[in-house]
Amino acid sequence: MRGMHGLLLVVLMTPRYLELHTSGVLAERVDAALAMLGKCRMCPRACGVNRLDDERGVCGVGRKAVVASFNPHFGEEEPLVGDYGSGTIFFAGCNLGCRFCQNADISHDAEAGLAAEPEELAGVMLKLQKQGCHNINFVTPSHVVAQLLQALPIAVEHGLNVPLVYNTSGYDSLETLALLDGVVDIYMPDVKVWESKYAAKYLRAGDYPEQAQAAVREMHRQVGDLLISDEGIAQRGLLVRHLVMPEDIAGTRHWMNFLAELSTNTYLNIMDQYHPCAEAGSLPPIDRMVTQEEYEAALVEAEKHGLTRLDVRFASFYARFLK
Repeated sequence: MRGMHGLLLVVLMTPRYLELHTSGVLAERVDAALAMLGKCRMCPRACGVNRLDDERGVCGVGRKAVVASFNPHFGEEEPLVGDYGSGTIFFAGCNLGCRFCQNADISHDAEAGLAAEPEELAGVMLKLQKQGCHNINFVTPSHVVAQLLQALPIAVEHGLNVPLVYNTSGYDSLETLALLDGVVDIYMPDVKVWESKYAAKYLRAGDYPEQAQAAVREMHRQVGDLLISDEGIAQRGLLVRHLVMPEDIAGTRHWMNFLAELSTNTYLNIMDQYHPCAEAGSLPPIDRMVTQEEYEAALVEAEKHGLTRLDVRFASFYARFLK
């Protein structure tokens, strides 16, 4: 049924990865994912390095996932946070090279954390669940899917039973996403830049727009629109983030049209907190914050395209004062 603010309300759901584990399918997914590391094609870069032997490609991460930090996070979207927070696990390294990255200290440094054995990563998930977190939120996971899948059965055997959130840049391969079908409960992709010329310049990935569009379509096919419990907690579905950028570098109008064609019930966080980070200070026009007018224009585009499920709980300066 539909509740306040058009949110799709459901009863509490059992994460589907539990059934995959019981049936043995999850173990098969682990084997398939690890095989992909031998000549790595875990993401659209398809570097081809042997990560099983700890070789490094663009992401900079070898055989083990590197955990930069983990904690209950209260700055995520409203349906993820609830009363006890979203159980975020931040991974070092990244398959993109965003020149304005706000987490560049870990995304551009694949050694910025502790290399985790599968048992250790499973332990982190269980610790966050024990702290009451409503979900386990994998932040920047595209390059470590095999390692996550390897840790998941261990966590399940020790009682993990909360939804899994795949918090990604959107630069994901369809082959890898197929391994996550039924494993991930909530997909949370960014949709960053629409035009390939800007993607090449600012993300160091000219094929980002086409890869991200295909990935988001597949994510929606797997999980559908975001479903939220009567208690206001996300259970399953797609939640999209879009960062408004100066001079519309992000191509907001095009992304709003794309998402509306996917589903006008798409749950969307239009973010206004862009500020120059990493190399952006020397890269006009992204060397400044967005203006109120630019942010308002983004909201107008969402409205024009019938996208009304907007997350505003932690909206920053402009959003707080807009009616």
